[in-house]
Amino acid sequence: MKIIECVPNFSEGRDMTVINQITDEIRKIKGVKLLDIDPGYDTNRTVVTFVGDPENVITAAFNAIRRSHQLIDMTKHKGAHPRFGACDVCPIIPVSGITMEECVTIAKSLGKKLGEELDYPVYYYENAATTEERKNLAWVRQGEYEGLEANIKQPGRKPDEGPCEFRPKVGATAVSARDFLIAYNVNLNTKNEKLAHDIALNIREQGRLLKDENDKFVKDKAGNKVKQPGLFKNCKAIGWYVDDYKRAQISINLTNYHVTSMHHVFDEISKQAAERGLRVTGSEIVGVVPKEALIMAGIHYLEKQGSCAGADDKELIKIAAQSLGLSDVAEFKAEEKVIEYMLDNEGKLTGLTISDFCDKLSSDAPAPGGGSVAALCGALSASLGAMVMNLTYGKKGYSSFDREVNELAKDLQNRKKDLLQLIDADTEAFNVLMDALSGKSKAKKSEDKAEIEAAEKKYYEATVAATDIPLKVMKRISKLIQPLKRIAEIGNKNAASDAGVGALLVEAGVKSAALNVKINLSGFADDDKYKIQTINAMNEILAPLERLTAEILNIVEDKIK
Repeated sequence: MKIIECVPNFSEGRDMTVINQITDEIRKIKGVKLLDIDPGYDTNRTVVTFVGDPENVITAAFNAIRRSHQLIDMTKHKGAHPRFGACDVCPIIPVSGITMEECVTIAKSLGKKLGEELDYPVYYYENAATTEERKNLAWVRQGEYEGLEANIKQPGRKPDEGPCEFRPKVGATAVSARDFLIAYNVNLNTKNEKLAHDIALNIREQGRLLKDENDKFVKDKAGNKVKQPGLFKNCKAIGWYVDDYKRAQISINLTNYHVTSMHHVFDEISKQAAERGLRVTGSEIVGVVPKEALIMAGIHYLEKQGSCAGADDKELIKIAAQSLGLSDVAEFKAEEKVIEYMLDNEGKLTGLTISDFCDKLSSDAPAPGGGSVAALCGALSASLGAMVMNLTYGKKGYSSFDREVNELAKDLQNRKKDLLQLIDADTEAFNVLMDALSGKSKAKKSEDKAEIEAAEKKYYEATVAATDIPLKVMKRISKLIQPLKRIAEIGNKNAASDAGVGALLVEAGVKSAALNVKINLSGFADDDKYKIQTINAMNEILAPLERLTAEILNIVEDKIK
């Protein structure tokens, strides 16, 4: 599932009646979770954080910004924080299952919608910027609201979207795509703030001012003080004393956890603390965190222990929480800290018990059906492959394969998660198709030509989408064949039959998904370009399937004789 975070900043931090009316627009949207509302009196600004799937997040953001235009009058606004609009900034942030490039596209679709439908200036910054200067928010917002009327007329400061005209009441909005920021603190067994800050200077990207052996600042030929860069990119850090905890902390902002994540800084701080006679007692996550950041940490620590890292998400998060000491100053609860766990997943098939899933499957409802079951076959096959690798890792007679086994196990866990998501995706696509079919029937009764054409187009697009899902299932499951073959070859002999069952599930899953592709294509004309391309893609997957499955089964049969 694709999940993004949106953090609009509104130029009102004092009147909770206004703030609540704006944030109520977010609460109304299904599929969106409002995580935090942080008003500031002196800044006269409220930072709002919410997450969800892209489509619903964009709807919520647009509605909230539209409401802010109705309630906030920038001609009367005063506050300590830089700003130039009722909704000053609105960044889009990738959380799960989505790339930064996709978030740039989403940010620009939001910006375009704001500019066109709300008729006011919109600028893009950071990753969505259209020029090098505009990557810097300070450049975009230079002069703030008071300078906007003059700036907007300058050739180089034309808005990216909306009219090139000053709108006094609402100002402008800067929209961006940026990385997720993890606010993370590491705790020390000392009250000495200076020791904590000394470590912070070493790890942060900005580093420290360089001193010589006489404790004098080193200067370059121009007389400027020389900086010694810190160890980690995308890392900001300071040391401070926290009276509530009666200890010093290193307070860290990780602005790109794919470059520098929690376990990177935790391990280095532990090392540097020991060099100073200190000990790290644990750490804490301030706010929320993407699941991926914790999974990365769990994998890191399992591999450091010499254990197989091909574990499920919950186990990896448990290992991460234990290794990072996340319950040191307050109990760490994944369901309250991990963004993906905080989203409302009510009604998701993957949240059902096996018994409930089968009951739902056996009812008179047309969905879930064969498409979801095909995806489940693939997820079960990947799970079996991961199990065989976990039963192989570190075992006598198999240790020479440990590195490969570990990588295969991790890969199959990822494939399992991907296929589990397709269980619900297939049912969701089918429901959209049924809605489009209903709309098509209603349009025919109206006898309105334009309405009929629009309904026909929507139905065609819904049918394509409903066909694409089982085709994707076919592709994803078929890619399990090669890993399973290698698993059959190097896996623990005692679990060889499980590799064989995995191979049979691949064949069943691919062929089952193919039937769903075929039934969805039955309504297309034989010369339809999409139908021809889809049939060719499907046949390419099916052609070698039985042969490849048989090769795995032969290996398995030889092992279990």
